[in-house]
Amino acid sequence: MGRKSRKRPYHQGHVPLNMDRITGGVRTETGPGGLTFNVRNIPSGQKEYRCPGCQQIIAVGTPHIVAWTEETLWGAQAGLEARRHWHSACWRARDTRGYSF
Repeated sequence: MGRKSRKRPYHQGHVPLNMDRITGGVRTETGPGGLTFNVRNIPSGQKEYRCPGCQQIIAVGTPHIVAWTEETLWGAQAGLEARRHWHSACWRARDTRGYSF
């Protein structure tokens, strides 16, 4: 009696790598003034934050964005410490509304 293989059958297509899983969900985006920002999606926050875009509270459990830059005068660690939590819509609209960082 034959044994069933757990391998992917040959007729199924290639499964691409999940880069979010590999990088911890951090991606790079260009912000105002050409600064490069590291951006991470947060599925549900553990505490309240104030969005720098709309100045409203991001409630506990609300999915949102965390963004920071490593292009600072004081180095990458200072940029990480200055990271900000944004509503996803505010982050997407940052270029059109002239938000400052």
